[in-house]
Amino acid sequence: MSPQTIITERLNKVRQQGLARTIRTVSGTGPHTVFDDQQVLLLCSNNYLGLAEHPALKEAAIKAVQQSGNSSSASRLVSGSLPLHDQLEEAVASWKGTEAALIFNSGYAANTGIISALAGKGDLIFSDRLNHASIIDGAMFSGAKLIRYPHNDTNTLAQLLAKHETNGLRLIVTDTVFSMDGDLAKLQQLTRLAKEHNTLLMVDDAHGSGILAEEGRGCCHLLGEQGGVHLLMGTFGKALGSFGAYLATSHLIRDYLINRARPLIFSTSLPPSVLAASMAAIKLVRSDEGAQLRHKLTDNISFFRNSLSDQGFSIPHSPTPIIPLIIGDPELTMSFSAQLLEQKIWVQGIRPPTVPAGTSRLRCTVMASHSKTDLQTAAVTIGNIGRKLGII
Repeated sequence: MSPQTIITERLNKVRQQGLARTIRTVSGTGPHTVFDDQQVLLLCSNNYLGLAEHPALKEAAIKAVQQSGNSSSASRLVSGSLPLHDQLEEAVASWKGTEAALIFNSGYAANTGIISALAGKGDLIFSDRLNHASIIDGAMFSGAKLIRYPHNDTNTLAQLLAKHETNGLRLIVTDTVFSMDGDLAKLQQLTRLAKEHNTLLMVDDAHGSGILAEEGRGCCHLLGEQGGVHLLMGTFGKALGSFGAYLATSHLIRDYLINRARPLIFSTSLPPSVLAASMAAIKLVRSDEGAQLRHKLTDNISFFRNSLSDQGFSIPHSPTPIIPLIIGDPELTMSFSAQLLEQKIWVQGIRPPTVPAGTSRLRCTVMASHSKTDLQTAAVTIGNIGRKLGII
């Protein structure tokens, strides 16, 4: 059998399971975008504060290109850091209240690089079962033993920590805001367990940075647990409207990762335009304007959650802009998404392996740039189609 035939059969199997994916082209990530020559309301973007279109980020990126060109041209270990790399890391450390920071090219590169550098054979990684795929991949790449605990079940985690000893390193790793459910990790319990069991604690605050706590400093500051977290990872590509990722941590761990994190060592670093836009974003989220945007986002989140509840959906409480509507069946989920798109509302259907089997869902996300009219219209339309499909 030819390689092409084998690949075709495997792809057909994915299609038969209702799990085939396609990439769609849109005009932008604002509240309204153009898809297939029609304007649609976008309810599946992580551009929570609307900063991807903000003039300050655009101006910073353009100025950086004019001054420093289009590319860093090599790894920082090969041709050195640009001043913008150093300035951005200083800005992140100041914002997050840590000794140091380190920039990565993406959230996936950060998580896989950090975890696989820190842990190896003889080490133990304790991971929430609903953690992002990049965390799971980093654990698998590391060669360490991966122990997954039930979602947010810190009692079981405590038992696992007591049971599994090693002469090597132990690492607890969790999302702070779980990207498909929008709920928060139990950071108070996790920091306590990490201290009691002499274990490193790493958190992925990709969906909390910029939107939670004063100055958008994220979930750790919202819950008052920043001091108990050893590695605070986050991204620039969601609420901050830019691209790339960071780790806020100690000087010791930063120095170690510079020597061991393969995505950092072997990748051309982020270009000047991206670095400058990220710096502008941090400055903005720490400003009065940033506070106003977070207030607008919080108001929109509450309004949309209440509007969906009024339509008959069961909406879990959360302060985050991620609102899952659990459908269960993947084909029904995608039919729901397609019918919404016919009504010019784009809510992406999420299926396995992104979420566990039987939990396919519509993942709605709210932005500060949405209007109340947008959100009310969307809620009513979602409700009408949900009743038509027998979901509510």
